[in-house]
Amino acid sequence: MAGTSHAGVTSEHLADLAAQSGLRKVGVRPPLGTYIRETWRRRDFARYMATSSIYAENQNTFLGQIWTILNPALNAMVYVLIFGILLQTSRGLENFIGFIVIGTFIYRFFSDSATGGAKSIAKNLNLVRSLHFPRAVLPISAVLAQFASLVPTVGVMVFFVLMSGIFPSVTFGGVDWEWLLLVPALVLTYLFCTGVALILARVMASLPDLDNVLPFVLRVLMYGSGVIFSIDHFVRDPVLSSIMQYQPVAIYLDLARQALLAEPTIPLVGLKWAVGAAWAVGTLVVGFIFFWRAEARYGRE
Repeated sequence: MAGTSHAGVTSEHLADLAAQSGLRKVGVRPPLGTYIRETWRRRDFARYMATSSIYAENQNTFLGQIWTILNPALNAMVYVLIFGILLQTSRGLENFIGFIVIGTFIYRFFSDSATGGAKSIAKNLNLVRSLHFPRAVLPISAVLAQFASLVPTVGVMVFFVLMSGIFPSVTFGGVDWEWLLLVPALVLTYLFCTGVALILARVMASLPDLDNVLPFVLRVLMYGSGVIFSIDHFVRDPVLSSIMQYQPVAIYLDLARQALLAEPTIPLVGLKWAVGAAWAVGTLVVGFIFFWRAEARYGRE
């Protein structure tokens, strides 16, 4: 009889049994609620992938994991020397060293997170094709790896800000309670970067040629976000200046600078924190849903 197995068990009964056991058809996108729960259950897997990625990155060098700190530190010193001292983009800033150092450290985290997230599906294609798990774990673990690398470098960033006070041309505002705001600033940046990584992971999985375009986009964003110069002092058009200052990358640089610097041109502004929270939550939600909608296609396109 149609719909009945040779043992008399109906196919509908088998389907119900499979569903009760947590099994589902291969290549079918699960409901959003189920997908969120499955992703959360794989958090240890994401954490393990992140730590493995960090360890593997510098394991073949003599200094090993020390490069995790040295790379952003050397990068910041180069930018301070070239743009802050030689090209004098520091005009109008009382602590140009702290301004550039914070900008380069935070932007590097965003840039590396975006790049890692974009490549997360292609980089783990064999894993995607051989094992069943929520694919969102891959871009999430890519950002988690960068965040884990950022945490120890924050101490170096703070050290640079503290040491900037020894230069006679720099005004150092000292340490106060506002420095505690660096923690929520980094958390918001992390949430935003995770959303961006999810969006780029889906886009790059469908259009791998865009991987060649991403470095140019990130370079434009760097100069358009005030990483090494103050947007206020170099962009005279008020409309363009507002757009540049309130785009998300510039917002997160500003929040970190509001926390650590006592710049008259970078006051503590509640509106920017509200905008930063909105960008973070909005991008994460949109990115997660955007990625989930193509769940059944990863590794098959």
